[in-house]
Amino acid sequence: MLNWRDTRNPEGGGSEVYVESIARGLSDRGHDVTIFCAAHADSPAREVVAGVTYVRAGTKLTVYPQALSHLRRGKLGTPDVIVDVQNGVPFASPLARLGVPVVVLVHHVHREQWPIVYGPVRSRIGWILESRIGPRVYRNSRYVAVSERTRADLIELGVTADRVSIVRNGTESPPAVSRSRSAVPRIVVVSRLVPHKQVEHVIDAARLLRDSIPQLSQLQVDVVGDGWWNENVRAYADRAGANNYVTFHGFVSEKTKHDLIASGWVLALPSLKEGWGVVVMEAAVHGVPSVAYRSAGGVTESIVDGHTGLLVEGGTVEFSRALGTLLCDEGLRTRMGAAAAVRSRSFRWDHSVTQFERLLKESAGQPVADQIVIEPRTIHPAHVHHTDDSPSTFVI
Repeated sequence: MLNWRDTRNPEGGGSEVYVESIARGLSDRGHDVTIFCAAHADSPAREVVAGVTYVRAGTKLTVYPQALSHLRRGKLGTPDVIVDVQNGVPFASPLARLGVPVVVLVHHVHREQWPIVYGPVRSRIGWILESRIGPRVYRNSRYVAVSERTRADLIELGVTADRVSIVRNGTESPPAVSRSRSAVPRIVVVSRLVPHKQVEHVIDAARLLRDSIPQLSQLQVDVVGDGWWNENVRAYADRAGANNYVTFHGFVSEKTKHDLIASGWVLALPSLKEGWGVVVMEAAVHGVPSVAYRSAGGVTESIVDGHTGLLVEGGTVEFSRALGTLLCDEGLRTRMGAAAAVRSRSFRWDHSVTQFERLLKESAGQPVADQIVIEPRTIHPAHVHHTDDSPSTFVI
């Protein structure tokens, strides 16, 4: 599996959670799985974690040529199938291992993000790579999208509909938490700190709510996560005079992350674009409803508007109003949180792994046993068991 980051990278996010959850599930079913990603100070160049081999080389930008080099030189073994995770920039793995089937995993299309993150020239180049070069390089490959919105965006780019399957995110049982719901109103943001996540919108919303609604005068905001935009967001909070109510926790352990989510009243996800929004379900398992922008795309599937959270049209004023609605109405907040918790239990990683495994086997030309695919919208107790014991090598 080729992915630019892993979850131990300080800039790792929901897409990395997806990749590694699928990888662990495949490994548990007897497959030999390798994840190739960028190197970083927190991890060695090569290690095995939970049965999955991690190989790290290159930086955020050079990880792409490094991946092709490792594939060409056989340093990642002889894969039966390659999963190429396209986070905007394609790895173009078909150019390195001719004849090896490639499955392209796309969380979301980055049309809106390119001009926000980069200048006009670099954003234009990035969009050409994603929208024109990628579809040509992968013209014979199957795709996996994590939501209907992402599938529709890929089809708009010219990927034929019959080549795009949907495998949604699952949810994991969270670690035991040591913090209960906060006594004071508290918004939680769990996000990489990059421009298109728009964390500044939550800072603005909190200031507006504290100043305009007396019962929210003690409102606090926990920002969990790190990224190259970190100093900019902190400087924004400083200019807004928000340092007494916005706490930046940085990159934290899973246990600490879930402690902070569990103490929150509402999860805020002001991102410009999301393929799904894994943090929505991380909050849901703790009974915490979410607020997000409807235009972000995939969140329209992870959040059931008016039932498990609120989807917002427009900008920061509307976003603030939606947050205020949930923060001020305990009954509504409790009902939505309970509904979110129930719904989260219908999104299971074992179902996602079953679907992904089937697609990989089909791509590799291996026999596939009949399997039941359960649409993850209702709770169902059934488990789908893997019946083919023949191992495969998947480079993801």
